[in-house]
Amino acid sequence: MSMSEAPPSGIQQLIVSTTAFGPREIDEITQAISEDYSQYRELRSAVGELEDQENRTPATAARLGVCLYMLGRYSDSIEMLSNSDGGALTHYYLGRAYLALDRYSEAITAYESSERAGYDRDVVTLAKAEAYRYDKQHEEALQLLDSLSGAIEQTAEYLYQRSVAVQVIGGNREEVWALLERAVAADSNHSGSLFGLALENDRQGNDDYARELYERASRQFPTHLGTLLNLGILYEDMQAHDRARQCYDRILDAFPSHQRARLFYKDADASRDMYYDEEARREQDRLSQVLSIPVTDFELSVRSRNCLQKVGLMTLGDLTETTELELLASKNFGETSLVEITDMLSSKGLELGQFANQRRDEEPIYDPDSMSDDEKALMDRPISDLNLSVRARKCMVRLGLTTVGELLRRTGDDLLECKNFGVTSLNEVREKLTQAGLKLRGD
Repeated sequence: MSMSEAPPSGIQQLIVSTTAFGPREIDEITQAISEDYSQYRELRSAVGELEDQENRTPATAARLGVCLYMLGRYSDSIEMLSNSDGGALTHYYLGRAYLALDRYSEAITAYESSERAGYDRDVVTLAKAEAYRYDKQHEEALQLLDSLSGAIEQTAEYLYQRSVAVQVIGGNREEVWALLERAVAADSNHSGSLFGLALENDRQGNDDYARELYERASRQFPTHLGTLLNLGILYEDMQAHDRARQCYDRILDAFPSHQRARLFYKDADASRDMYYDEEARREQDRLSQVLSIPVTDFELSVRSRNCLQKVGLMTLGDLTETTELELLASKNFGETSLVEITDMLSSKGLELGQFANQRRDEEPIYDPDSMSDDEKALMDRPISDLNLSVRARKCMVRLGLTTVGELLRRTGDDLLECKNFGVTSLNEVREKLTQAGLKLRGD
């Protein structure tokens, strides 16, 4: 080695050397990157060095195939591992790569080959259970988990796999929660368990604790993509757009063509320089409170009060959306009542018809008596049945929408007014509704 060449780092040394390479060495690499994410570059550098080697041995090909898997280059990993030493580690990571590409039957076959070659049976059984679950063979997955006994049942990976298996078959949510908490207690750095528990808290609206769990999960390697996506969304809710971009950046670093991460990155990038006027927001809140004041709070004449009631004008906000001509066109509503109404609005700094141009079309009324039982059931379905993403679900919560019927009363523009709800989320909502044969108002 020349004086100008730096000695290889710990990660590089583990990868490019000819020493043993197995689960222990892989754990050392993942732990080093978890503690210092800049070490990810060292992994890339070492992989590049191995790729440049000519006449690689089967053992070196196996080492390279595993590292390609860790970089998320799954197709390259499969090609390399398929032409390596055929050992237990090779077959196991061949299964992991097949699983990442949704090739479940091939993953299961590879796992079984790894067990025959001597890989840890309990570890292989957990991996096979995961593959069966992704392949929607839920009963088979549970049977495999039930076949395990002993110390493995107390590990974070086992508890996490069981929690997800229970969840997908519609099991008790409290059991799912308890299993995830036990998993995190067993290993506070288990990325899957941290993500699962964060997601449960996210769904319950426990944003601060969910963010803490997502942050802990994001420090692990490999990092669950859902962790980075959901954490980015929570950062956007906090107006921490630079942090959100860093989350999406990490996804795109490994998966440059990841469409959702790319779209979220653009949203966060576009929002980072937006000026947030706190005083303007407070003024808008004050105006909203005034507009919601009922007209019955004022001492109006019987004639005026009856006229307003007949035409359905119940608040000051209703009056600001109604013109003078519209009021005078009402039966028994004359100049005297008009002056009375004008004075009432003036006392609150408002004018008749000042927001008439902002008046929204009346929401469609769903008359239960004109609906079939199936239509009523559809309108009353909870929005959660649509299986929306975290970002879209948070918009539904902010808008106070809980049922499909309430959602159908909104237009696309209504939804786009919600913070952090962009065209991507709107298209997602439309797609889910289309699958159910439904549309937003105005679509």
